Amino acid sequence: MPIFRIHHITRYEYDRPVKESVNEIKIFPSQCPGQEVLQHDLSITGHPDVQTFTDYFGNKTGGFNILTAHKLLKIESKLLVRTTATSQLQLNFHSGFEQLKEEMAGDLQLLEMAMTAPIEAQEVIQNIHADIYERGKSVAALVEHCSEYIFRHFKYIKGITNIETTVDEILQHKAGVCQDFAHLMLQILRSCQIPSRYVSGYICPNKDGLRGEGATHAWVEVYIPGTGWAGIDPTNNVWVTNKHVKLAVGRDFRDCTPVKGTFKGPAKQQLSVFVAVGYEDGYVFEELNNVHLQGQQEETPREEGESAGQQ
Repeated sequence: MPIFRIHHITRYEYDRPVKESVNEIKIFPSQCPGQEVLQHDLSITGHPDVQTFTDYFGNKTGGFNILTAHKLLKIESKLLVRTTATSQLQLNFHSGFEQLKEEMAGDLQLLEMAMTAPIEAQEVIQNIHADIYERGKSVAALVEHCSEYIFRHFKYIKGITNIETTVDEILQHKAGVCQDFAHLMLQILRSCQIPSRYVSGYICPNKDGLRGEGATHAWVEVYIPGTGWAGIDPTNNVWVTNKHVKLAVGRDFRDCTPVKGTFKGPAKQQLSVFVAVGYEDGYVFEELNNVHLQGQQEETPREEGESAGQQ
């Protein structure tokens, strides 16, 4: 049962004062089976009151305002977490789609998580479905083959996508990062009528070759009949075990954005995201990502996403 120290800093710097900054944060560790939160400290510029609530998907969410003029917004999270999941998941590889339909019947959230988003290249998705589908294959086996397909046919390349990148564009690039692979996998699995949801969090591999360390990470949870929700990481083609730390779940990235908000003012903004992962053996992996964002005259939205942190 490993213990990880995760230090996550989001900094927005402005070239002139801004005001009326209204923000929503989802950087609280999930209270779920498989992980135990030992300590969590949150520090925000100006020490505003953070009102917390549980959203529709069960995520702890915070909201705060900074009304006075400021040139810096810094959100700092220090997390000490123990992952208690076993290194090998106990999944039901025998349950099929008939059992899945029975368990989905009348469950509105499962039905919602099986709904596809409209895209132009749905025919390409259907062709992928045809490649990975075999009659009589269990739900878990199809999910596993979907992850393998993405891992083998799409390259992991940083910097060619951003938080606005669509599934159509990912299919054209044949490349991306964890957020893109999660969105692609959601589209494929939902086209197979498998309830699936987006997950944000961190990956803590400690030099064993897994991709995405040192930034916020993204993967997918699928509903396996006879098992329930199980995580799978198409970026690394592995089922999620005790090296993943979970923050939030939702339909897609928009439901799980670590930090988003708006401010008033004509300033240009610069976003930087620092993430450090510390291990029990004393090793620390850290990474800083800088992203230049443009401001505008009226109310300006902003988000911390793939281009800044998620890999």
